[in-house]
Amino acid sequence: MFPLQTSVPRRHPPVATWLLIAANGLVFFFELGLPREEFTRLCYLFGVVPARFTHPEWAASTGFPLHDYWPFLTSLFLHGGWVHIIGNLWTLWIFGPVVEDRMGPGRFLAFYLLSGVGAGIVHTFVNAGSTIPAIGASGAIAGVMGAYLVLYPLSQVVVMVLVFIFPFFFVFPAVLYLGFWIGLQLLSGLASLSSSAPVGGIAFWAHVGGFAAGILLLGPFLSPSRRRAHEDEGALARAWHFYR
Repeated sequence: MFPLQTSVPRRHPPVATWLLIAANGLVFFFELGLPREEFTRLCYLFGVVPARFTHPEWAASTGFPLHDYWPFLTSLFLHGGWVHIIGNLWTLWIFGPVVEDRMGPGRFLAFYLLSGVGAGIVHTFVNAGSTIPAIGASGAIAGVMGAYLVLYPLSQVVVMVLVFIFPFFFVFPAVLYLGFWIGLQLLSGLASLSSSAPVGGIAFWAHVGGFAAGILLLGPFLSPSRRRAHEDEGALARAWHFYR
């Protein structure tokens, strides 16, 4: 299910969301100019490699810098391909601006980064022996989704479902759509624990960790001068009309 729009109107320019999208885009275009070997090296140095932090002897023997925790931040701006970055930034654009509306740009930026750090920590804890780098903004974006769920549970999310090549459009309450999404991440994460294969691909536990971090961190980052959530519930007609 691919989210297309929510029913919550935006009242302030999403400055921080624009900056995050631009920063991710600039880093991605830098990546495109690198040879494959250099890109792999970049991912290992600036992505989250769990064993680098849980097995310092292995990290030292492999040549990783010691006591360097910047990858928990830098990994949020690296992506492995067009589908990866487009999917992440599109989801950020759908849910980010209205959450930023409730926080203000500065608070939202700090909230986003801390959610991403939380996602990386959970991923490292669950996959402590993994030597595969985890990259991408999805953990931080999961935090934004968790905040959206708390703020606007009764709002509507328009989604597209592809059946073969045919698009079908549906509208779901946010609590149902986001509840299904995080439930799927949790079930997939639990299934990955029973697998003996190396941890790679989708970092399900980073999504779970980021989502939880977003819910837990939300309160202190809300701006008292911004509007209350109930003012934005129920604007379904405008969101759905475009797709009818």
